[in-house]
Amino acid sequence: MKKVLFLTGTRADFGKIKSLIQILEKESIFEVFLFVTGMHLQYEYGLTLLEIERCNFSNIHTFQNQTKETTMDLTLAKTIEGLSQYVNQISPDLIAVHGDRVETLAGAIVGSLNNILVAHIEGGEISGTIDELLRHSVSKLSHIHFVANQEAERRLLQMGEIKESIFEIGSPDIDIMTSEKLPGIDTVKDYYEINFTEYAIFLYHPVTTEVHQLENQLDILIDSLLESANNFVVIYPNNDLGSSKIISKYNRILIANSHFRVIPSIRFEYFLSLLKNCEFIIGNSSAGIREAPFYNIPAINLGSRQNNRSKNSEIINIDYNKKEILNAISSARKNKEVDASIEFGKGNSAELFLEALKSEKIWNLNHQKQFKEI
Repeated sequence: MKKVLFLTGTRADFGKIKSLIQILEKESIFEVFLFVTGMHLQYEYGLTLLEIERCNFSNIHTFQNQTKETTMDLTLAKTIEGLSQYVNQISPDLIAVHGDRVETLAGAIVGSLNNILVAHIEGGEISGTIDELLRHSVSKLSHIHFVANQEAERRLLQMGEIKESIFEIGSPDIDIMTSEKLPGIDTVKDYYEINFTEYAIFLYHPVTTEVHQLENQLDILIDSLLESANNFVVIYPNNDLGSSKIISKYNRILIANSHFRVIPSIRFEYFLSLLKNCEFIIGNSSAGIREAPFYNIPAINLGSRQNNRSKNSEIINIDYNKKEILNAISSARKNKEVDASIEFGKGNSAELFLEALKSEKIWNLNHQKQFKEI
């Protein structure tokens, strides 16, 4: 029996790995563990640990990694400390991490320094913030790569990773997006007290490398949304540096406005139903780059956070300019449906993930990595 430890620190990465955990839990040859930390344990962000517990996974371990200072470096250090202790308790054969969070980096560091195989899900992608540095750092500390597409594989090969360690499985959240078990939109609206017939989604995260510009960018963006007179479902940002400023502004300006429904967090499946039935999504979330195009939903992407993440020409990429934002909203409302995109997979990621882990090829990979010359 192989022990596989998944690490999750946010509602977003849990949505990405949920189908992978579920498929391994059904297999007697794997014993699955979850290390739950970060935003999941914060009441301010909806205590999304509850969502994980509802899944009835066998082994869930929680660890509070937030410090009073809430700086990313101290969060990283705290996560390494807690994860190291847990790893010493359970002795996993593999640590699976996703994306580009500090918790992800902590998982890769603990695994590689303890001679444990590290599998990185959705490496090889690019963006416009500190996230890209974290993602590539994790890739170099990882032994196995589960990528979303051939473009990501190409970048990993460019970084000196060996082809035998790379497996193209698509983006695992697409598995859940194609599920027939998503809740109906009326159920979602009733649960979250959303009274709009038509609405857009506003999801905006701080860009840590531009935190000094955040106040001005946010003022322009919120003024534009108010002037548009659209209805918006607004979801809190992640907990990166600057998130408190965003939440404070929402609570001061948007929460009392009848055109806005501000929600700290939404269950992933409920969010997908909301997205599937919205007019458009606006902000700088990867949901506008990946999930929205898959559902034929127009997406307005603001600023640098998702720079070069997608080559989809139908995504409206704009800067912080009120005229541009209002024009983009008008365009998105007119163009009710865009061409569907399968740039990030077809919905069979879990099956491909399981197939790879059942192969001896992965378990025989050398823990001592070598740089592959091109």
